[in-house]
Amino acid sequence: QVQLVESGGGSVQAGGSLRLSCEASRYRYSGYSMAWFRQAPGKEREGVSAIDRVGPTYYADSVKGRFTVSKDNAKNTLYLQMNSLNPEDTAMYYCAASYMCLGSWSATSTYNFWGQGTQVTVSS
Repeated sequence: QVQLVESGGGSVQAGGSLRLSCEASRYRYSGYSMAWFRQAPGKEREGVSAIDRVGPTYYADSVKGRFTVSKDNAKNTLYLQMNSLNPEDTAMYYCAASYMCLGSWSATSTYNFWGQGTQVTVSS
């Protein structure tokens, strides 16, 4: 079974940066589409960014220009570089993987595997 483990979350002040990592075991990133989601208390889980298995990247409008998604296939690790963080970015961040190319990249139903999450807290 595929396992995804997120790390890199923490507490920062507004304007700060964090880099999240998602390490996968038992499969190769190159064969999967990968994504980052987040969920704030009382809100639905929302798509933040994704990399399709064949290359295209996607971003939510709220993070465009601030967040950058990337992956290192050799290390089997997905990253999310988050800059210019603001309190609205506070949430639990989850890594997800899909067997398929991404049609609806921000739909949770697209993904087959999920990590346990890492908390990001941004204070004003």
